[in-house]
Amino acid sequence: MGIEDTARRSFFSSKVNLRNRSTTFTLGRRDSVITTDLESPIFVVPHAQKSEKRYPYEALFRSIHFALLDNACREYLFIADFFSLTSTAAQEMFDSIFTKTQAYLLKHTESYMESCYDAIGIFLCIHINFRYQAIMQRRNLTCLDIFSDHLLAVLWPRFHSVLQLNIKSVRDCNTQKLGAVDTRPHYITRRYAEFSAALVSINLSQNDEKVTSCLASLQVEVEGFILRMAAEFQQRKEQLIFLINNYDMLLGVLAEHTSDSSKEVVSFQALLNARIQEYIEEVLAPFFGGMISFVKDNEGYLERGEMAKITVNEKHIHQIVKGFSNDWKKALDLINQDIMHTFTNFKNGTAILQVSTFGLCTDGGGVDTGKHGMRNF
Repeated sequence: MGIEDTARRSFFSSKVNLRNRSTTFTLGRRDSVITTDLESPIFVVPHAQKSEKRYPYEALFRSIHFALLDNACREYLFIADFFSLTSTAAQEMFDSIFTKTQAYLLKHTESYMESCYDAIGIFLCIHINFRYQAIMQRRNLTCLDIFSDHLLAVLWPRFHSVLQLNIKSVRDCNTQKLGAVDTRPHYITRRYAEFSAALVSINLSQNDEKVTSCLASLQVEVEGFILRMAAEFQQRKEQLIFLINNYDMLLGVLAEHTSDSSKEVVSFQALLNARIQEYIEEVLAPFFGGMISFVKDNEGYLERGEMAKITVNEKHIHQIVKGFSNDWKKALDLINQDIMHTFTNFKNGTAILQVSTFGLCTDGGGVDTGKHGMRNF
């Protein structure tokens, strides 16, 4: 995740192959294997070869293991009924028939996982297994329970390992090697947004605390990465624009796949609100700094009940009012142009403009972005 586009594998290599990053970090329709396609017909190899269609690993995994589930259920029920066996005897005979098949599938899965870095694909395989276990439970059959547990014992460690590699890659990412940086959302931030949204949406159906914990660690590293990237800009205003654009993009992607109450959404919404508040103060200060300072200073005295400390300097107040009266229209036009050309998300830019104007008219720039944040303004 944290690898730069210009990175090279070794002295003799070409660029790192990121051709499949669109599927490595995004979910798309891949989750159909645990929803609409969970019990779809298995792939018939000759037909699949003729179509020349390429399938992700989890689609092949689903087909193979659905075939195993279907045949295993039929075979177990036949054995128990035909030979009039107890459940223990039927399980022993079933194992004598299917042990080699199960061993082969486990060995194949282990072999593939050794070189698999597709965390989303592995996680989908885990949830395919969960759902097939649920089907077996509904059928009151336990003949594949041990096999399913062994399968998870292969999948979970690899999934955790790949997640840790992603966390480390973001932590170790050298911002100096990422080339020229502008204020638009960074591609590594977008990778994280798509990746996190994919895992969170899959995890919603059967929440696992291990996954939640790993995602929390990844989020901490991404927040740190965004701050390091923002520090590459010299001016505070540019830093804030970069932060706002990245947080807004993150929230946009997460909102498509998760609920507004998810930990990730709540956390990034708070970060976005804080940076918007700071940006509004930054953008208003050159034009209305004197008025804002005057209002804030005297508001503080009023809130604390320190009326005696309020000094009325009529000349100073007259200058503030006169300056505001003469320049406010021109200033707002300049602020409008600046904001609308600054932010990549037109809706976000419009909302920031509205809040800036609202804050200026009500309390001189002290704007509360509200309980639900900018995205619902």
